[in-house]
Amino acid sequence: MFQTIRFVFVLSFVFMGPALGAPQQSFSDFLIRFEQKAIAAGIPKSVYKVATKDLQPDPSIKVAEGSQPEFERPIWAYLDQRITSDRINRGRAAFKRNEALFQNIGSAYGVDPYMLAAIWGVETDYGAVMNNDRYFKPVLRSLFSLVHQRRGRVKLDEAELIAALRIYAQGEAPLGGLKGSWAGALGHLQIMPSAFLTHGTDFDGDGRRDPHGSLGDALASSAKWLLGLGYQAGRDWGYEVNLPGDFDYMLAGRTKFQPVSFFERRGVTRVKNRKFMDENEQVFLYVPAGAYGPKFLMTKNYLALKGYNFADSYALAVAHLTDRLKGAGSFVADWPRDVKFLNRQQRIDLQRKLTKLGFYRDKIDGRFGPISQAALRQWQNANGHLADGFATFDVYNMILKSN
Repeated sequence: MFQTIRFVFVLSFVFMGPALGAPQQSFSDFLIRFEQKAIAAGIPKSVYKVATKDLQPDPSIKVAEGSQPEFERPIWAYLDQRITSDRINRGRAAFKRNEALFQNIGSAYGVDPYMLAAIWGVETDYGAVMNNDRYFKPVLRSLFSLVHQRRGRVKLDEAELIAALRIYAQGEAPLGGLKGSWAGALGHLQIMPSAFLTHGTDFDGDGRRDPHGSLGDALASSAKWLLGLGYQAGRDWGYEVNLPGDFDYMLAGRTKFQPVSFFERRGVTRVKNRKFMDENEQVFLYVPAGAYGPKFLMTKNYLALKGYNFADSYALAVAHLTDRLKGAGSFVADWPRDVKFLNRQQRIDLQRKLTKLGFYRDKIDGRFGPISQAALRQWQNANGHLADGFATFDVYNMILKSN
């Protein structure tokens, strides 16, 4: 669902990797060949013919694949652009205008209504971009274009295209009205077609599931999706914490859940002398800027946000905006804004070197997410450095020069 040219508030039109290569056939030939896949997946031939009649590719799709803001800039720069005082104020006003609806959704599904409001704000600026044809496009055209372009998630794009065709075949949205991001996400909260098929909900009771025209349907559908992603009612997304100076950063990582008490025994405390409500709550330590920035104990609800959009920048933006809409302030710790951020080629070089050294065993894609950070921590630990997994330029130079 990502793109390069857009207003700063359009966040989650994110794609999952670099292109696999140029289209292997003309768009018209592709439409003819894909028909068999669609029919095999249960899409009626007549529906496919109508959906593809006179269809032309979206020429902006190649441009849209060029950058991923959630991965291409420091997490603090991403948060600075997405969580502004203006967005917070407009979000509070939007919540107040729809407070009864939000509270009803929260009561019905057990999902924090402020988190749903934050997703709404991050995804479509509380619905503001939905009337802009530059950003809200015909979904079938977008998905056909993406599958034809063969970006780095072809099978997933194909699955979303089939799901969108199925939504159309079921008569849940007219062809001209099924609109969303250029990667196919639908409506106010940008739910993916496959998720909408499973979790889409007619909350307003008008007889149809409509993530575009009904804010209630959109909120309820995303609430059910979050539950399907593992969201736990009554739990926070996480807590900003302080770590002691001698803390073992090898304990960080999303696969290392421990009860809060495990971290408390190692000197971890909440900021501002706040207390943990449940010492048995399962959490993991997340240190996006290593020893140099805010640090968090995250619950499974944070991972539910990562299921909504895998980028940590996105998940943390939604989490923090949730709190800001409730009246909370900024994070207590400062971000290391003077640190030089590695560019894509440098991150690729670092992944390749860590692979050569035997620490990294995943895709070489230029992202530096949890798997890359864990590999870096392993190298740092093995070489006597602070194992915080933060890829500074100094760390990059050390690793590239190592044997």
